[in-house]
Amino acid sequence: MTEISASMVVKLRRMMDCKKALQEANGDIEQAIQILRKKGLATLSKRAERETTEGLIVSKTSEDSKTAALATLCCETDFVAKSEDFVAAAETLSDYALACSADEDVENILETTVDGKKFSDILSEIASKTGEKTQVGDYAKYKLDGPGLIGTYIHFNRKVGTMVLIETSDDNVATSDLLKQTASDIAMHITATKPLSLDKDGISSETIEREKAIFAEQVKNKPPNIIDKIVEGRIKKFYEENCLLDQKFVKDDSKSVEQVLSEAAKQAGGKAKIKRFARFEVG
Repeated sequence: MTEISASMVVKLRRMMDCKKALQEANGDIEQAIQILRKKGLATLSKRAERETTEGLIVSKTSEDSKTAALATLCCETDFVAKSEDFVAAAETLSDYALACSADEDVENILETTVDGKKFSDILSEIASKTGEKTQVGDYAKYKLDGPGLIGTYIHFNRKVGTMVLIETSDDNVATSDLLKQTASDIAMHITATKPLSLDKDGISSETIEREKAIFAEQVKNKPPNIIDKIVEGRIKKFYEENCLLDQKFVKDDSKSVEQVLSEAAKQAGGKAKIKRFARFEVG
């Protein structure tokens, strides 16, 4: 039995849509094009309430390596996410993400123009082709103002991706192969460990109080002074598990992420510090 690919289904759907539009326009090609465009926009509004839990993550780094962008293109089914048209649209999204003048907010990407075309128009086109709601889920762009590098990592399934901005003491440290590999390893680490923040200052006081209350409840039958010590110890462990700098490095759990970066930078002849990171996941 012949295998029916996603692209074949998409092409057939496109042909049927074109035939209907030509019939409606009495054979006028220009009018048919306008009908298809209008239907594409109308279809988007009808799909507004559907969930987009599938899709792809893309990233792109500028030629000078000083800017990098990370974004997600989402759809309704894995079937469409693997189609040629959707994959092509996702790759196009990476160009728009890097070209976007703003560093965040997906609405800014939709209004970004490349080669005279807004990304919102591309979304309309891909939705019309696939028959599914399609949207940009997340977007972030990092820029270096001085010496440093931006590490990126996208998991093999392209459903989890990270970006980490690292400042260095000079350009020689930033361009060393060791620092480049370390930045990539740390980005990979972030995809696996899902840190809540860079350090403990990034954890809200509400979260800490909630965790303390849970820990205290778990040992409520112990003496008060013992409870305080246990809670203090568990909060410390909470930081180690959820703050990137304090987390045990996945490739060497005898060291923290901060130690791994510091040692790599020292070997490269300088210093390095993680300033921020982004982690996106589809689904």
